[in-house]
Amino acid sequence: MTTITDPKIEVKNLNVFYGDFQALYDVSLLIQKNKVTSLIGPTHCGKTTFLRVLNRLTDLKENSHHTGTVLIDNDDIYSKKDDAALLRKKVGMVFQNSNLFPKSIYENIAYGPKIHGIKNTADLDEIVEKSLTKAEVWNDLKDKLDQDALSLTKSIQKHLSIARALAVDPEIILMDEPAFNLDPNSTSQIEALINKLKTSMTIIMVTHNMQQAARVSDYTAFFYEGRLIEYDDTDAVFTRPAEKLTEDYITGRLQ
Repeated sequence: MTTITDPKIEVKNLNVFYGDFQALYDVSLLIQKNKVTSLIGPTHCGKTTFLRVLNRLTDLKENSHHTGTVLIDNDDIYSKKDDAALLRKKVGMVFQNSNLFPKSIYENIAYGPKIHGIKNTADLDEIVEKSLTKAEVWNDLKDKLDQDALSLTKSIQKHLSIARALAVDPEIILMDEPAFNLDPNSTSQIEALINKLKTSMTIIMVTHNMQQAARVSDYTAFFYEGRLIEYDDTDAVFTRPAEKLTEDYITGRLQ
């Protein structure tokens, strides 16, 4: 197992429940700062639940509760003093489907900063340009800011959803299937963008694409039936897996 030298996130003995159903069992791991960590495993194995725990989106599910500890920068994000809205500013989310608002491109980007108190038009203009530039679509969209975001192609919508997450200047970005339903060229663009973004933030992403995990991530965590089976640097997981279950999954013998 590789050594995590500068953890941004520390999860200890995490168990997550939806009513009587247990989605995660005793998960513990450290996530390295300014690196990409992929979460892999079959459908309904707990990957997305784990992702959502990291910015308390599981709080929005009825009858959900958890045991264990989640620390970000050594701060317990589930302590009563911790405000979920402020946490979600620090820990952004890019969903599998872009989930854009039926509003203009500009309003989609400006929404988050407005929620956090930024009202000055010049400041919002600067944030919109900066966010779209970071997401590598400013040149495509700078003359279309009043256009309905839902009229854009799937690929541009995905970049826009990343720009929307970047608009509140997060330190961590959670991505659930960031290239879902995209063609190979658009997928390559998203992967290249992820590699650029990790220089200034920590990225955790769910993917069912083994090749994508191998290409993009520095670390990989394999989940199966709600349990963390193996977690190591990506090269080790894909070339020297320590667990038979991991080997069976990445070679396609386990679905």
